[in-house]
Amino acid sequence: MDARPDIATLMQGIGEAARDAAAELAFAPSEQKDAALRAAADAIWADRATLLAANAEDMAAAEAKGLGGAMLDRLKLDEGRVRGMVEGLRSIAGQPDPVGAVIAEWDRPTGLRIRRVRTPIGVIGVIFESRPNVTADAGALCLKAGNAAILRGGSESLRSSTVIHAGLVAGLRAAGLPEAAIQLVPTTDRAAVGEMLTMTRYIDVIVPRGGKSLVGRVQADARVPVFAHLEGIVHIYVDKAADLARARKVILNAKTRRTGICGAAECLLIDRAFFEAEGAPFVTDLVDAGVEVRGDDTLLALPGVVPAGPEDWGHEFLDMIIAAKLVDGVDGAIAHIRRYGSNHTDCILTEDDAAAARFFQRLDSAILMRNASTQFADGGEFGMGAEIGIATGKLHARGPVGAEQLTSFKYLVEGDGAIRG
Repeated sequence: MDARPDIATLMQGIGEAARDAAAELAFAPSEQKDAALRAAADAIWADRATLLAANAEDMAAAEAKGLGGAMLDRLKLDEGRVRGMVEGLRSIAGQPDPVGAVIAEWDRPTGLRIRRVRTPIGVIGVIFESRPNVTADAGALCLKAGNAAILRGGSESLRSSTVIHAGLVAGLRAAGLPEAAIQLVPTTDRAAVGEMLTMTRYIDVIVPRGGKSLVGRVQADARVPVFAHLEGIVHIYVDKAADLARARKVILNAKTRRTGICGAAECLLIDRAFFEAEGAPFVTDLVDAGVEVRGDDTLLALPGVVPAGPEDWGHEFLDMIIAAKLVDGVDGAIAHIRRYGSNHTDCILTEDDAAAARFFQRLDSAILMRNASTQFADGGEFGMGAEIGIATGKLHARGPVGAEQLTSFKYLVEGDGAIRG
């Protein structure tokens, strides 16, 4: 028997419940939403032993399936990561409520008073792969912005996500909010993803968070609007005016802190003038740390560097691998990034304000950095508490998508009997 009709019925029920919940959340008081988030944080922390046991089962199954190191790192939870998740929930609860905030207001000669105010989008569908913490981050951010959430995690994280979701539902229940405000799709059948992508009656926007194949499928097949990025092809450019000590520290952290996140550095560009004056000790640092540096012809003279191939430029490794090459100044770096970048995050290391200004002005990445590790490309580090993802498109949300980016707006127009002549 074909299971798809059952999936369609399941997803329709989830969609209807989400739409009803969203109507109630749209005017829920800030205090009630924040109480739900704090209660959820307490519930998840109190049940962390169950969560870690579920995650251990997910990890064992993933290892048996042969998942790679980056995917396993994304999937793994320990007490520190659970604490970070819980602190993220509390941080989101402590932020200002974006709903109802006045973006702009003005008066017209006709006697009209016009205000543009933030309003919830409605129902957010989130499709993600191995990171169970996305369950908490996405559910919390959607709730903060007055949206209902439909979460569809990958099969590899289902046990962990189910426990986290139970904590979120406990928080909703404690605060008297509809439990359907945050729903977790309870099946690993891929047909559920296909249903979500076409649920235009129920879902207002889809946020995919995962690898290139997932995001590509969502962007190709979705009839619902999408906030997404395909890849984090992150560049670091070492300018001729870079501080060497600062560069060594930043580059090592940007590549090695966590290689499996989308803010990890994937390509190192070095100004030829800097290399001729200072060499490239940061390349040696990377090799010594176990990073495979795939370099151009000049960098092959450095110990441990292996040849780069054409396929290494514009590649997201998500591993202990980085491509590296010399470029001719900031314009050479800009040209390379324009050709091979993904408009995610790019960084310049320099003490020259003019070079930094040129880099910032002439590149159109969602996040541009100066003298800072690209591992900071994260909503939590931006003060958003967490993020639902990083959007690289140019419409609506861009960069880390926090609660404020999960709102739309409406116009409130007031008059005193005004009529139009």
